[in-house]
Amino acid sequence: MTHTLGIDIGTFESKGVLVDGAGRIVATATRPHKMLVPRPGWAEHRADEDWWGDFVHITRALLAESGVNPKDIACIAASAIGPCMLPVDATGAPLMNGVLYGVDTRAAVEIDHLTATIGADRIMAACGNALTSQSVGPKILWLKNHHPDLYARTAKVLTSTSYITWKLTGVYAIDHYTAANFSPLYDVNTLNWTDALAPDILPLDKLPKLMWSTEIAGHVTAQAAAETGLAEGTPVTCGTIDAAAEAVSVGVQRPGEMMMMYGSTIFIIQVTSDPVRDPRLWYAPWLWPGMHASMAGLATSGTLTHWFRDQFARDTSFGDLAAEAAASPKGAKGLICLPYFSGERTPIHDPLAKGAFFGLDLTHTRGDMFRAVLEGIASGTAHVLDTYRELDAFPQRILAVGGGTKNAVWMQATSDIGGAGQIVCEKTVGASYGDAFLAATAVGMAMPDEIVEWNPVARTVRPETVAAYARQYPLFKHLYTQTRQIAHELGRA
Repeated sequence: MTHTLGIDIGTFESKGVLVDGAGRIVATATRPHKMLVPRPGWAEHRADEDWWGDFVHITRALLAESGVNPKDIACIAASAIGPCMLPVDATGAPLMNGVLYGVDTRAAVEIDHLTATIGADRIMAACGNALTSQSVGPKILWLKNHHPDLYARTAKVLTSTSYITWKLTGVYAIDHYTAANFSPLYDVNTLNWTDALAPDILPLDKLPKLMWSTEIAGHVTAQAAAETGLAEGTPVTCGTIDAAAEAVSVGVQRPGEMMMMYGSTIFIIQVTSDPVRDPRLWYAPWLWPGMHASMAGLATSGTLTHWFRDQFARDTSFGDLAAEAAASPKGAKGLICLPYFSGERTPIHDPLAKGAFFGLDLTHTRGDMFRAVLEGIASGTAHVLDTYRELDAFPQRILAVGGGTKNAVWMQATSDIGGAGQIVCEKTVGASYGDAFLAATAVGMAMPDEIVEWNPVARTVRPETVAAYARQYPLFKHLYTQTRQIAHELGRA
């Protein structure tokens, strides 16, 4: 057995890689899908079509392209967007679409209710996180409150990765890193499920078995083998959230190292030696025992660039749009974009925040507006980095990954406004490559520190001092605070 397989289910696209024992990619495959937005503030995927359907399609494509014998695959690891909420019945069949991570803000009422009932301090002490749109517990309570018929039929509540693992192995499992997002149902101090804070959300036996990310959850069943073309009995890891696998893919492993993922959202993970707990950020145990992760994420990033192209440049490529943005001066001629088109996650945790362009005049072009979008996302990212500075937890190294690393304007604006350099590795495949490496470590084909040999550094983006950003970044933050009440009134309407 000489290869490992990694597949990641993303917000708009799934990717897979088949790699050999030295980390060389022998085959890649992708498959697009849509994020469903049935109502403002909601975000969903179809579990069978988008999650499992993509996994099956990509696996078969990888095997066909590579010619690798399925019996030569030593281990399989999957990751997926998360944390998601998917109720399934006693047969494992989904009872509804999967409710996505923090971009889905439907449980705002439940968040407020649980926070008021339990107490913010108690939640932080037990869970390491404030309740936000990223938390799965309030979304389960939303299910109970709004769809009691589905809730009554629920045998398990899964997330995206645990659904893939179940389809492959017949085992309901979830890793600790993902489970920490199920607040208030997970205690970060005991590393276990808990109903001490909220006994009425869900019986704990309806949650998956807890494991570490590289533990073997089970083996490919005969049914899964028939669907995917994989060999029956192939080991399958527990898996994890896509962002964690993405961090692994570029070598984030030691305390002080941070991953900045340029994807559908900006997602940030910093590995720390001790827990960093602050209500503006998120906390979880890292993928291995004894290590910790401090996390942050914006609500709309790549999603916002897709929206802009679809609405204003449908027949234009992202490359051409990026060239238009590059032709616009830094600061976009005084134009500010608040990127809160799906509310905002860290550090403001405001599901009712609204997107805005401010400062428009008749001289502004589409290129100026697209630059303002990229600089708005960069400003939101800088706001997160400022939070780490305030906590005396600023990273020693930032490793950037994801499709957005190809956009020089976006990358440079992030470094300039955030005041931080960024390292880009040779392979920017992302989470699926990290999955393949985690699969290799799970069966002893690689040691955790060997990722730097699998994926060495290619280039560094260094911050520059830009007068326009020094002037406009404080105005960006001020614009949000000045318009927050208006945004909230619009949201409640």
